[in-house]
Order: sequence, then structure tokens, then C-alpha cells
Amino acid sequence: MKILIVGGHGTIGKPVAEHFRKEHEVLVAGRSAGDVVVDIANSASIKNMFERTGPIDALICIAGEAKWAPFDSLSEEDYYIGLRSKLMGQVNLVRIGRQHLNANGSITLSTGILADDPVIKTTSAAMVNGGIHSFVKAAALEMHNGIRLNVVSLGMVEDAYAKYKDYFPGHNPVPMRKAVNAYVRSVMGKGHGEVIRIYEN
Repeated sequence: MKILIVGGHGTIGKPVAEHFRKEHEVLVAGRSAGDVVVDIANSASIKNMFERTGPIDALICIAGEAKWAPFDSLSEEDYYIGLRSKLMGQVNLVRIGRQHLNANGSITLSTGILADDPVIKTTSAAMVNGGIHSFVKAAALEMHNGIRLNVVSLGMVEDAYAKYKDYFPGHNPVPMRKAVNAYVRSVMGKGHGEVIRIYEN
């Protein structure tokens, strides 16, 4: 399979890419480095990425940002960071990318536990994650050519524990093996329109 991983150099993306490289051709896309450069907040950049990669069998997105800040301090523009990047960035990857997927291919998006279990300073991020869940469930009903669409929603992973542990008191980190396996399940399985939740509470 030819697999494109957007965000394949990140905390989660790197081990996912390493796993799939064992048996598949993997292309990594990032904002500043990779086999191809892309800014998912810019639809023209997304189109250019797919023109460079050519047809693919699977698309995985483990990218996108949203503002973390107290609710009282969030401006309208702060919300647009997440809306443009993590939400519409992933929506546009699906909208544009499905035209570049081979028959029976798969698309996997990424969110996180905040959609179901938000913590302080995550109003924007939680909103965006929940929106992606609803988008995947609805868009899956109208996919064509055998293309499957899923989203992986992870809790705080082991490799990010030191950075975020203070935000998630009482939460156990998700082992990286489980995080990687969630993407394997989405790409290699038969599920469609699924929110694949991997939390360790």
C-alpha cells in the first residue's frame, strides 16, 4: 500500500509512520519537512500536496492545532485557529483527498479525549474535536468508490505525559503501542464511519 501520513514527524505520527514502513510505502507530509510539505489550513496547499504524491491507498492525518487558553481569554480569532487548522484542515483533506485515493482506500483523521472528557483551557480544542466526530459520521454516509473514513480519538499518550499530565489529573497515559494499533485498525480493518476511542482513565 502507498500511505500518506500528514503529521508523520510528530509525537504520535512518527511511531505510526515507522510501523507502516515495515510493510508499506509511506510518504510523510509536514508543514516544514517531509517527503512533501503541506499547510492543512490552506486548501491550495492540500491540492498541491496531492498533485505531488499522486494516487494513494490510504491517508492518515495526525496534524492540526487549536488554541489552549482559559475560556474568559479566548477571542473569536483564537477559535478560528482550531477551526481553520484542525477542523477545516481535516475536512479539506477528506474533501480534496478522496479524489486522489485508489478504490477501496481509507482516510483516517485524528482527534482526542477532549471531545468526550474536556479539561480546563480546552474549550476550543474540545469543540473542534467534537465537530470532527460528527463530520466523520455524516461524511461516511456519502463516500464513494469503496473509500472508508474513520477518526482515531486518543487519550494522553505516554510520550506526551510529561508535558500534559497536570491537565489530566487521575488519567493514565495511553501506551504508544495502543495508539499505533488504533491507526492500524482504521487503515487495515473494515470499519467505516467509526470514532475509534482509545482512552486509559
